[in-house]
Amino acid sequence: MKTLVVDHPLVAHKLTTLRDERTDSPTFRRLADELVTLLAYEATRDVRVTDATVTTPVAPAQGVRLARPAPLVVPILRAGLGMLDGMTRLLPTAEVGFIGMIRDEGTLKAQTYATRLPEDLSGRQCFVLDPMLATGGTLAAAIQLLFDRGAEDVTAICLLAAPEGLSYVESLFADHGNPVRVVTAALDERLNEHGYIVPGLGDAGDRLYGVV
Repeated sequence: MKTLVVDHPLVAHKLTTLRDERTDSPTFRRLADELVTLLAYEATRDVRVTDATVTTPVAPAQGVRLARPAPLVVPILRAGLGMLDGMTRLLPTAEVGFIGMIRDEGTLKAQTYATRLPEDLSGRQCFVLDPMLATGGTLAAAIQLLFDRGAEDVTAICLLAAPEGLSYVESLFADHGNPVRVVTAALDERLNEHGYIVPGLGDAGDRLYGVV
């Protein structure tokens, strides 16, 4: 498994404001959207392309187009929805699937309550959107579901990650035959006793959409 912590001043600037408890939900949503686009630029560095020729107003030119089948973007509900626009802005021809998961606050285990994905993902590159890689249980379950349906490789885009979560995901997929990548804006210190990232930014879903 490969992990990329994006080291860029704009990423650090936007993340700092996201962390601030005084940042309201509208501002948080806008900054998360902008931050995801920056992370997506790095996450799609290995997206598959095919050669293409176009005719400019002057002469033919060689270039590339995204290969088929199209990449699949998969936000994990509900917080992952706050990352979707930022991702599809950069990758507008991608298809979108959805996975609904919730973490049991007692066991910290992920439970799937909804899926909206193609049954056959053979040959597909998938990009999972999950703001907080904390214990790793939710992300690992989502990645396994995509591989079970035939995905070729999976890249996870996270606003923040904890060392414990990265270690857990790597322990499950280190020897997997398909590539797994994690792209994040920062690797934080640790998890607290409640499974929250420290210093983190709180509950991403609540900060995006309010407390439900």
